[in-house]
Amino acid sequence: MYDVLVIGGGAAGFYAAIHIAEKRPNTKIAILERGKDVLTKVKISGGGRCNVTHAEFNPADLSKNYPRGEKELLGPFHTYASGDTVGFFEERGVALKIEEDGRMFPVSNSSQTIIDCFISEADRLGVQVKTLCSVNGIEQIVEEGVKKWKVAVGESFMYCKKLILATGSNPKMWKYIEALGHTVVPPVPSLFTFNIKDERISNIPGVATHAEVNVIPKKNFGKKTGKTKLDASGLSSDGPLLVTHWGMSGPAILKLSAWGARILEQYNYQFKIQVNWVPDYHQNGLLELFLKVKQVEKKTVLRTKVLDIPKRLWANLVKAAGIDDTTTWPEVSKQQLTSLSEQLTAGIFQVNGKSTFKEEFVTAGGVDLKEINFKTYESKILPGLYFAGEIINIDAITGGFNFQNAWTGGFIAANGVVEGLNANIQK
Repeated sequence: MYDVLVIGGGAAGFYAAIHIAEKRPNTKIAILERGKDVLTKVKISGGGRCNVTHAEFNPADLSKNYPRGEKELLGPFHTYASGDTVGFFEERGVALKIEEDGRMFPVSNSSQTIIDCFISEADRLGVQVKTLCSVNGIEQIVEEGVKKWKVAVGESFMYCKKLILATGSNPKMWKYIEALGHTVVPPVPSLFTFNIKDERISNIPGVATHAEVNVIPKKNFGKKTGKTKLDASGLSSDGPLLVTHWGMSGPAILKLSAWGARILEQYNYQFKIQVNWVPDYHQNGLLELFLKVKQVEKKTVLRTKVLDIPKRLWANLVKAAGIDDTTTWPEVSKQQLTSLSEQLTAGIFQVNGKSTFKEEFVTAGGVDLKEINFKTYESKILPGLYFAGEIINIDAITGGFNFQNAWTGGFIAANGVVEGLNANIQK
């Protein structure tokens, strides 16, 4: 019999358990992890450096990085946000640093620093960590008029007063939650890169530049498929775009995949995007610039650095506009320059499929947000059951935001559990 069982030995689970143990010493707590290792996602995140959080300290602005959960997280972020996370780690001797794009990492540049911090804190506070504990059943029972949780682990059972589920995107756990009466929003991938075969980018992997990307909506899509039509108009993103061996990646693409997760899944990952490689310009303005250059420049179009974009990309787009290597500015036609302006500001690319972005796999979907009290992260359907992390229908763009959701949820769930346990004693 435990006071608290936390199912899931990841970021949210450890954060919740540590805060409960700290606020309420002598509480009997165990973390149950199905694998042989805990904190595996922490270990591989950020290329092994662990992107702990993001240096966005304003709760309203912070919440805007969540395609699902923006409204629900506003209150929780006023309670516990990025600044509190930084304080938590610094109090435990783990210094964090801010990189140019706002991402925050441990100064050590090693995720092991974060893992060691959690494991030593759990150990210091007496939290039991049990690995290879695969849960295969959850039910709420009543004994002597008191509700408690019965958790099946292997051939045996464990019991607790309060239960926290922090199992991430685990289909098995979602089934148990549905059996208990909760609604689970069907999961679809988020944070993925686009597979594109196109001569304009085929021979330039590694090229990166700031770009604006728009998804081109499919006309009458919902009618033809019989699915509920999700509107892709206005689905756009901007930021660094990276050309890869298989297509396009980088923050601009990843953000688009997160915001469009459900729409792009409906499209079966077959759709068109429009790319503006020079977001400071629109097509007509760029054409005007080229016509001015034509009046003064004598060199070839290919060898003239008119815009601040990578040379190899410029060369490919010049070729795509029908301008050969030897054409000089005096020789180039207005029609060719119009085509070049279009290639640069409104190039259309066909996407055929997606690829998982490194190990940063994130899912859109999970426990329906309407069924959770975000003041405590407790179930509105089953008192004494709490959720934290990616098990609920919240996900973010890249940059440390998914971890911040785990820390905030873990902290507030811990507060809810402590209040609940204390209230039981007073009764």
